[in-house]
Amino acid sequence: MTIIQAIILGIVQGLTEFLPISSSAHLVLVPYIFEWDLASAEAFLFDVLVQLGTLAAVIVYFWKDLIAIIKSVLSGIKAKQPLKESDSILGWMIILATIPAGLGGILLKDYVETAFSSPVITAVMLFITAALMTISEWVSKKTREIETIKPKEALLIGFFQMLAIFPGISRSGATISGGLIQNFDRKGSARFSFLMSIPIMLAAGLLALVDLIKMSSLFSFLPVLVIGFLIAGVVGYFSIAWLMRFLKKSSLYVFSLYCVLVSILILILHNVR
Repeated sequence: MTIIQAIILGIVQGLTEFLPISSSAHLVLVPYIFEWDLASAEAFLFDVLVQLGTLAAVIVYFWKDLIAIIKSVLSGIKAKQPLKESDSILGWMIILATIPAGLGGILLKDYVETAFSSPVITAVMLFITAALMTISEWVSKKTREIETIKPKEALLIGFFQMLAIFPGISRSGATISGGLIQNFDRKGSARFSFLMSIPIMLAAGLLALVDLIKMSSLFSFLPVLVIGFLIAGVVGYFSIAWLMRFLKKSSLYVFSLYCVLVSILILILHNVR
């Protein structure tokens, strides 16, 4: 992977990690369009580790929320009333929602790495992302605040996040849809989606670091990762800010349409080649 490729993929990762259009799909699509011959294991590692850049972005953007949640959880444990305050409840629900994706990532790791080299699988998963967002927008009443979330509802959103380990399933699109289906409003669903991304992205990044250390070409690959990390972080921060403003007034339908169009493009390119 070259520096130019890392810059382009870093921008793609930053733009698409939080917009509900699947960053993993675009990290498969862009090399496919430009006919970059990237090793599947290297591409997978780059994708996961550059997510640490977007992880930094979400931590910076939601810094005040995170501090409030952590303080509330700790004070609740100390007072032996862990579910007394809304921020504490939200913190425990985020932890609970992380479990399905964590288990899925461990059990399906080898299958996921294979899927990252398949444009057809990516195209199919993009269709599924579009369907999830369309259905959730259609059925949702959008009347509930995310602070009223219950354990089984958090687990359901966590299941949606588990689906996103496959390229083409947008993590933010799936988890926001999981919130909408349960009648949470868009802004609250997006907030919960971004906050619950932190534990799983951190865990995935740390696991990928173990694989990175084992790479024989570590030192030659490291500059590429650093550049991708920095660019993805900066672009990711502004993507979050834009999407949070967008969802105050607008629906997910435009992103559903985009996912369908990109999916069709992938299938056309695959058949042409």
